[in-house]
Amino acid sequence: MDMRQAFVMKLKQGCKEEYKRRHAEIWPALKALLSSNGVYDYSIYFDEETNLLFAFQRTRGGSGSQNLGDDPLVQRWWAYMADLMETHEDNSPVSIPLEEVFHMD
Repeated sequence: MDMRQAFVMKLKQGCKEEYKRRHAEIWPALKALLSSNGVYDYSIYFDEETNLLFAFQRTRGGSGSQNLGDDPLVQRWWAYMADLMETHEDNSPVSIPLEEVFHMD
């Protein structure tokens, strides 16, 4: 079953360029892990006024990037990104799922 998922995260002030740089060099193994778990068409947008990151992804199989937190590779990525974002104690990004209220094909 294909699904669309959206969520927001918070970037720390002044970290936009470094966040973009790290994602431009996303680890191939992480990209493969996401793909093998059904994540595709994944985009992240940045709002300059609020420092919010808006993420959108399509998934196959009802899972998504937000369900991979037990994987050691994901935990390493979280630790790598923790200095740039608001995180929980385990370095996972503070992520707020968004409810889809409209969609047009």
